[in-house]
Amino acid sequence: MSDLNKNMKETLDYSAEDAKFMKMAINLSIENIDSGGGPFGAVIVRDGEVIATGTNRVVPNADPTAHAEIMAIRNACKKLGTFQLSGCTIYSSCEPCPMCLSALYWTGVTRICYGNTKDDAKAIDFDDSFIYDQLELKYEERSIKCEHFMRNEALKAFDKWDKKEDKVRY
Repeated sequence: MSDLNKNMKETLDYSAEDAKFMKMAINLSIENIDSGGGPFGAVIVRDGEVIATGTNRVVPNADPTAHAEIMAIRNACKKLGTFQLSGCTIYSSCEPCPMCLSALYWTGVTRICYGNTKDDAKAIDFDDSFIYDQLELKYEERSIKCEHFMRNEALKAFDKWDKKEDKVRY
């Protein structure tokens, strides 16, 4: 396997509770392989209580967004009846990909803990580096063509939202 992510040093000072929940995420990732999913698991915890879990179901669900963290987020939000997960910690068997990391920021989780690194994932052909690379490029240089048009028409929805008195901000 590869060296640890150069941007972050592995934490060696973690609690027994952290170890318990990380082990749960790791076990989910191992068990998920036998049910047709990828080697990824996630556990969302608040105040020492497991709120929800998730495993990678991309292939079984024919859903490219069905990553372990996304599945855990969906399950936690449904259980709690909210789109906000402030005060929650996610334990993931692997460093979240760009999609999952973005989703975790949107939820407002307080803490992200992970086992394997993105470099470890890359070593077994789960390589997200091309996404990070694409985000650094100008739109016209990206591998997926990005076109911008009909802004004035699209702004009508934003104007209506902006004037809405009873909107829920997120």
